[in-house]
Amino acid sequence: MYSNIIYNEFDKIIKIMQTFIKTENYVNKIQSAAKLISNAFKAEGKVLSCGNGGSHCNAMHFAEELTGRYRANRPGYPAIVISDPSYLSCVSNDFGYENIFARFIESVGKSTDILFAISSSGKSKNILKAITSAYNIGMKVIFLTGDGSCKQISNYVNVEICIPYAEYLDYVQEIHIKIIHTIILIVEKEMLI
Repeated sequence: MYSNIIYNEFDKIIKIMQTFIKTENYVNKIQSAAKLISNAFKAEGKVLSCGNGGSHCNAMHFAEELTGRYRANRPGYPAIVISDPSYLSCVSNDFGYENIFARFIESVGKSTDILFAISSSGKSKNILKAITSAYNIGMKVIFLTGDGSCKQISNYVNVEICIPYAEYLDYVQEIHIKIIHTIILIVEKEMLI
């Protein structure tokens, strides 16, 4: 009954993924992101991650894979997702929702740290403010976006990985999770060097 829908959903994500991976620049960007993170860990820095909605779930998954494990047992790596409900409600009430991530970064971020920011549209005001705050502290910034990424923030970002698609953001989020897993796999290898 729904076989055409199922086929079309998988076919669409495969085509977007093929378009994405054909550009070698993306391969270099994923490698660069992984090396930034592993270098931060080696320098006793940490990675802070953030996002909204489905991107928030990806940011959480990213942090738990680093602190827990991905494919093999190894030491946990210092990763924190900005997700504490009481913190989020407190800061959004007192300072506005657009400041929830920036305020956290300003409170605990160090120049040796990395911000791993995710916005499927590239337009989330609270993510853009977080990027600016991280930049002002001297943190390195990795930004996962969709086709609507903001050009005005590009000077504040060390690595931007933008999925070349913007119609339905769930496709962008699905590719983001594969990128996240690939980055973690490379981080694990880099930490052995």
